[in-house]
Amino acid sequence: MGEFEAVADAVTGGLLGRAVEPRAGEGAAPGHTHEKNCLNCVTPLVGSYCYACGQHAHVHRTLRAFAQDLLTGTLNFEGKIFKTLPLLAWRPGDLTRRYIEGQRARFVSPLALFLFSVFLLFAVLQLVSPPGLTNISAGNRMYHSTDEAIAGVRAKIARLETERAKADESDRGPIELALGEQNKELNTLLRIKKEGISNAILADNKDNAITSDLPLVRNAVAKAKANPQLAVYKLQDAASKFAWLLIPISVPFLWLLFPFSRRFRLYDHSVFVTYSLSFMMLLTVALTGWGKAGLPGVGVAALIIPPVHMYRQLRGAYQLRRFGALWRLTLLLAFALTALLLFAVAVVLLGISD
Repeated sequence: MGEFEAVADAVTGGLLGRAVEPRAGEGAAPGHTHEKNCLNCVTPLVGSYCYACGQHAHVHRTLRAFAQDLLTGTLNFEGKIFKTLPLLAWRPGDLTRRYIEGQRARFVSPLALFLFSVFLLFAVLQLVSPPGLTNISAGNRMYHSTDEAIAGVRAKIARLETERAKADESDRGPIELALGEQNKELNTLLRIKKEGISNAILADNKDNAITSDLPLVRNAVAKAKANPQLAVYKLQDAASKFAWLLIPISVPFLWLLFPFSRRFRLYDHSVFVTYSLSFMMLLTVALTGWGKAGLPGVGVAALIIPPVHMYRQLRGAYQLRRFGALWRLTLLLAFALTALLLFAVAVVLLGISD
């Protein structure tokens, strides 16, 4: 599955580049040079920006301006974030409608906010994960715990062989059985290490047998059972890489709420979905911090806030009446769970099975 990860990285990088710099030179910070012609396309300058290519008339050459460019380019920190987040939290429908209708300069774009939310969410998840899930070295992620298990089994075999040598012939029966089990487990672990956790695990582990006819599913589940720590690490890694899949998965479901509508286009649904997903991820970050602080009510907030936010966004973005927003909310909640399930399946198959 390495090619899929490469595609995911390329798509994420492309989306980030498009979100950061939709037009050349847009939003560049004032600098310290004073040119008569544009340094990018040599067009005579009139005003603060080049009317031909959009580059700022005066480019910077200071470290402070470079740091400002970093913040500005990443999330357009020129007051946009402080105008966007309050609307996203309390009036998401108004934010969605205004952005769709062309008020782009004052708000953070949905894609930029989505990417920022993804990175923030998984950074927080890494911080709150148990130490064992975050301290897997890059060079030994595959076999670290397997090697430890092999060493442990070999130590048990050596101890049992010593006991067998000292025991009377009449007492060797139980020891022989224990040795057989340990040798069987050792062979399984050695096969796991040699074959990269192949389907052969299932033949030696009848209690945990997988009945799926899909080799990809059997392989993924077998890997997860053989090394749960590595499986969790890979799931987090794959979820962060493929988070953008939530957008194309969710948009068709939203379209079903307004089938064949000429008033609302796929672009409108994409903006709605991207802002909604951004809010849900930021909410997850906030609730994670809330829970870590030991404050009560996290579960109640997690159950109440998402549907209320979706209702407000539906009603405001699509200018619906209460009844129209409510019945669509019921369907949207079911669609959201379906989309999350599809995304989870994709993450498991793309993350663990490689």
